[in-house]
Amino acid sequence: MRRFFLMLLLAGSIGPALAAPVTQAQLRTLFFEAAREGNGDMLGAFIEAHFDLNIHDDKGYTGLILAAYHGHQGAVEQLLAAGADPCAQDARGNTALMGAIFKGELAIARRLVAADCSPDQRNRSGQTAAMYAALFQRQDILAALAAKGANLDAKDALGNDVHSLAKGEFQPLP
Repeated sequence: MRRFFLMLLLAGSIGPALAAPVTQAQLRTLFFEAAREGNGDMLGAFIEAHFDLNIHDDKGYTGLILAAYHGHQGAVEQLLAAGADPCAQDARGNTALMGAIFKGELAIARRLVAADCSPDQRNRSGQTAAMYAALFQRQDILAALAAKGANLDAKDALGNDVHSLAKGEFQPLP
């Protein structure tokens, strides 16, 4: 039923009876739910309808960020193949790669390392994916980022770097 409703909305067959903002809000909600749940059929309907795959929710999350964070590799592949931006950042500047590293979704993280994004992309705190990999002891991901050219000597806003984070050493908050 939900897929039928989605297809009607995307096809525009419901007509002007629904106000455009309500329809857009419903579509956004369904899109983010599909990404969060890894619902490939529903994501496929959005892709077929040329829905904006890089739209952000109120926290800045994209469908790709949600799919990666929640461990849905199939959805990640589907979104990437359809043109979702692997470099997109949420409101805190975190990327899908950072989320996958944090959650321990290593197959997804490896796939995202291979995407065409800078290995030194930073979040709002100045942290890189390599810093996340070091902090959470994801050695294979850290090695892949290093092989891609990540700067392992970069420091975040507090002065932390890959080497100190790998040892569990943190600079104190000001």
